[in-house]
Amino acid sequence: MSEQESFAFGSEPVTAARRKRGPVGRKTTPKTRRKKSGKKTPGPRAATRGKPQRKGAGVPPTATELARKQRDISVSEFFAKNRHLLGFDNPSKALLTTVKEGVDNALDACEEAGALPDIRVEIAQREETRFCIAIEDNGPGIVRAQVPKIFGRLLYGSKFHRLRQSRGQQGIGISAAGMYGLLTTGKPVVITTRTGPKQDAHHFELVIDTQRNEPRVKKDVVVDWTVADGKRKPQGTRVEIELEGNYRGGQHSVDAYIRQISLANPHAEITYVPPKAEEHGAEHVFPRVTKELPPETAEIKPHPHGVELGVLMQMFRDTRARNLRGALTGDFSRVSGRVADGICERARVASSRRPRDISRDEAERIHAAIQKTRIMAPPTDCIAPIGAELIERALRAEVKADFYTSVTRRPTVYRGNPFLIEVGLAYGGDQPAEEPATVFRYANRVPLQYQQGACAITKAIGATDWRSYLMQQPRGALPIGPMLLMVHIASVWVPFTSESKEAIAHYPEIVKELRLGLQECGRRVATFIRKRRRAADEAKKRAYIEKYIPQVAVGLQQILGFDDRARDRVIADLTDVLERSRRM
Repeated sequence: MSEQESFAFGSEPVTAARRKRGPVGRKTTPKTRRKKSGKKTPGPRAATRGKPQRKGAGVPPTATELARKQRDISVSEFFAKNRHLLGFDNPSKALLTTVKEGVDNALDACEEAGALPDIRVEIAQREETRFCIAIEDNGPGIVRAQVPKIFGRLLYGSKFHRLRQSRGQQGIGISAAGMYGLLTTGKPVVITTRTGPKQDAHHFELVIDTQRNEPRVKKDVVVDWTVADGKRKPQGTRVEIELEGNYRGGQHSVDAYIRQISLANPHAEITYVPPKAEEHGAEHVFPRVTKELPPETAEIKPHPHGVELGVLMQMFRDTRARNLRGALTGDFSRVSGRVADGICERARVASSRRPRDISRDEAERIHAAIQKTRIMAPPTDCIAPIGAELIERALRAEVKADFYTSVTRRPTVYRGNPFLIEVGLAYGGDQPAEEPATVFRYANRVPLQYQQGACAITKAIGATDWRSYLMQQPRGALPIGPMLLMVHIASVWVPFTSESKEAIAHYPEIVKELRLGLQECGRRVATFIRKRRRAADEAKKRAYIEKYIPQVAVGLQQILGFDDRARDRVIADLTDVLERSRRM
């Protein structure tokens, strides 16, 4: 057989072994093998009969194969796919969120360093939907080794584990803004920082490795940092992020945010440079109202009434105290030795027990005993309110109105966390009279501009009966009238409804304090409205007097025939009598 004949069917050459298997080109199947052997062997269908078959024929994966597909999910990778959770839902909101996170960090840094904040916000438009945002402050600067971690790693910060009032809490904001800029433009975050007049200024360019939640530094050089007037910048930080965005006006604009944050931070001077020059020029300066920094807040320990059972058990495992009494007095606020002994006695657990040896049942009894024990409310030096006087001064500087008032409520507690409510009100003036009242919501001096309907502040305003304070109000809605309400909650841990920090959760204690603060301001504005209405009525009556008394005197002159001097005396006498009767 020739070579061509051997490969006529595209198969192997016909050999002795091949001849035994059968003619070239014939296909031996299990069915033909069963006929030759005479034995009944199960075919391929019989082998899988009764077993579930996946579409597309194949063997189902085993548990081992499924286990190989499991892997850790980086927090950066998670938020990169779920950026809406952080406030980057759409281009316009992403622009606002980036400015908000940068300004919050700048204010916190300046206040912790004891410096009056001088903050500059610049928005430059590169293309139709691409903007470069720059936030510069005069704070203490950032140590060189910490810059990549702060701006290139999510959930990295110093404020999460401490009970103390601050704007940022989770260590996500500014690094998430940088990640959004990287995803939409591919451009790195640019940071320039100096920690003192005699220190070098470091210039960084870095990106976030989302799979590992780690920073990747592209550039780290020393630069000569000078500001616009050519002077050397003594200290501070400047952050630049280029991103896809949309600049627009209205209630949810960057302009409205800058205006609102200047109201809640009267000690800060903010210079805002919009992408296009507006009626106030190329840049708008919001001057500081006071040169006094907010009072420094102290860090406190958790209050026993706000600790859940699982957290309590974890604290017992992690404590350095040698006995239960020491753990209760040392790891919690407002727990004295006498209170700790009372808790142990009520829980039927010896105060000398080692905390690590406490069982779950004993921990549950201790937790129940804590809830039944009267414990002093936590200290309030951990929160720093704006103050009623400064709120009123800030409202007078920004809003043209006829009446201003403000109130700062006494601190109280929810879930063991101290908080207080402040309410400012401006009524009348140039504000629209036929529209719902304007509401500015704040949490730890930060404006909340989205999810107004889901916020406890809005719920409390709608639940207040403003008609009893002489205003129009649809049922359950905001009051109608020329009024601006500024509501602020200050707390060591603000209960936001989501990671984007846009609305306050509906805790009954918070809603109650909001309602009481609103009612107090409502009573004051009702008193003003009554006085103004009474003054209007008096002016109306005075107009009647001035209009008709001369006519009465002229009629008497014609009837009685006295001269003009007597007529003028009659006018004066009638006016005096009517004025005295009106006052009565």
